[in-house]
Amino acid sequence: MKQKLYQIDTFTDTIFGGNPAAVCVLTKWLSNELMQKIAAENNLAETAFTVPNGDAYELRWFTPELEVDLCGHATLATAFTLFNYYGHPKNTIRFISPRSGELRVVKNSNGSMTMDFPSDEITTIETVTAINKAIGLNPIKTFKGNTDYMLIYETQEQIEGIRPNFHLLDQLDCRGIIVTAQGSEVDFVSRFFSPKCGIPEDPVTGSAHTTLVPYWAKELAKTTLTAKQLSERGGYLNCEFLGERVKISGNAVCYLVGEINI
Repeated sequence: MKQKLYQIDTFTDTIFGGNPAAVCVLTKWLSNELMQKIAAENNLAETAFTVPNGDAYELRWFTPELEVDLCGHATLATAFTLFNYYGHPKNTIRFISPRSGELRVVKNSNGSMTMDFPSDEITTIETVTAINKAIGLNPIKTFKGNTDYMLIYETQEQIEGIRPNFHLLDQLDCRGIIVTAQGSEVDFVSRFFSPKCGIPEDPVTGSAHTTLVPYWAKELAKTTLTAKQLSERGGYLNCEFLGERVKISGNAVCYLVGEINI
């Protein structure tokens, strides 16, 4: 069996930037084992699999090691693929995730796309010694979301200078660690580490912004925010806080269209 595969760079308008994701548009679901093998073979942060379902699309995401509850950049990549290669007729795509419910992506007139995701619920917690040791820098605040910890720092320079111990991070009981501070040229900056999912540092993490945006919207007293993820590849996001929902916008470009044998 041959299957089309698209590799899309997201949260960027040029190839080799942002966060790459692979996309497979299926006619019916493959086995979990086979989808995991494809994701491992691709060895990207995420591979998205989608199947049409009426006027919507079912959507699932796999890292090289496991299936995850929510992935922003691979959702953006899937929407880009459906808009540009499968002739989706409307400006809005409705996705149905078995783990995160209904998600929407709108194609904007300027070529960008906007994702509509549920906001994360975050709780202030006491500093966690094991996390601080793994990151190598004590935060001024620590929060716990549904799947990740979020550490707040004072400056962008501190975020840029973090050199985590990935062996220690891999021992933590969470999907990943978000580190963030107010930005010098954007409202806030961040980085995201998730070695437990097979992603030591993710280039641009849309799902982490469902945690970041509620915090920074309150902290900065504004609902529309600009963000940059300070990975080596880097990526820019425009965000809007709507209370129970978060809108996350970005661009995408196609790097590769190929065919895999399975």
